Amino acid sequence: MATSILEARGGCIVPKAETRGYHIVYREHETNYCPGCGRTHWYIGRSMAECAFCTTALPLENAPMIAGGQIVRTIQRPVFGTEPAYAA
Repeated sequence: MATSILEARGGCIVPKAETRGYHIVYREHETNYCPGCGRTHWYIGRSMAECAFCTTALPLENAPMIAGGQIVRTIQRPVFGTEPAYAA
C-alpha cells in the first residue's frame, strides 16, 4: 500500500492528462451547455467563461495559450545568519 500521495500518483502531484479523465472547459467554436443549468449564454473573460444565468464558471480551452499563459515567478530569498532574532 502507498504510504503517501506522491507514491500513489507515481511521484507527481498533478496526474498526467490521460489519467485525469474528462475536464469541462469552454470551447470557443462550439455550442457550450452550462453544466449547472443547461443553458448556452456565457460571459467570456480572458481566462474564464461564466454562465449568464447561474454563474457557473468554466476555464477557457485556449486560455494558457493567450499572452504566454500563466506567469510563474520564483524568487530566491537570501538566507540570513543562523542566530535567532530577538526583538529589542
